[in-house]
Amino acid sequence: MFTSMAQLTTVLGALGGLLSVAFGAFGAHALRGRLDEYAQGIYETAVQYQFYHSLALLAVGLMLAQYPSSTLLKSSAVLFMLGILVFSGSLYLLSLSGVRWLGAITPLGGLAFIAGWACLMAAAWKLFTP
Repeated sequence: MFTSMAQLTTVLGALGGLLSVAFGAFGAHALRGRLDEYAQGIYETAVQYQFYHSLALLAVGLMLAQYPSSTLLKSSAVLFMLGILVFSGSLYLLSLSGVRWLGAITPLGGLAFIAGWACLMAAAWKLFTP
């Protein structure tokens, strides 16, 4: 289906951005008044982090097109994807369901985001240092 990690990463980054806008609009319109202030804040945090990391995926995808053998870039992409799924996913579920134990999963997604940024930093250092 996908011919390269660069293509997969870029497509998923664009899809993540599309879904961020759609989820944000849904939250602002359909959920306004249905969620309490706490749950609304959690939902908005999920949308924000999904959007930021979708943009990061786009950047990593473009870098992978130039440096397709970079293990650090591939790791960064996977970690950002995992972070979106776990961090934002758990927050969406928590805000909509009210099931509090889902909040215990969220930090694992945050760790994936941190590791993804560390891999991206290391890749940039390695690839762009003369």
